[in-house]
Amino acid sequence: MHTIKPLDRELIIESAMRTKKILTVEEASIYGGLGLAVCEVVSDVHPVPVKIIGVEDKFGKSGNPGQLLKEYGLTPEKIVSKVKSF
Repeated sequence: MHTIKPLDRELIIESAMRTKKILTVEEASIYGGLGLAVCEVVSDVHPVPVKIIGVEDKFGKSGNPGQLLKEYGLTPEKIVSKVKSF
């Protein structure tokens, strides 16, 4: 997804029907972001399990992007681990 608004509902529904699961990853809060928008679409049209990966409920910080991704658990290794467990 390149935008949350407008949200590509058709792509989400097509993906849900084809894959039977959806996983979202975002470099932002998991609350009010892409993951929840996707959940709203699939719960209304074609319910499937959804895993949302992003910044947990924490205050934001400023700093080196690489260090921040590591602190928030958004490194490639952490994401792969979460994907495999899903």
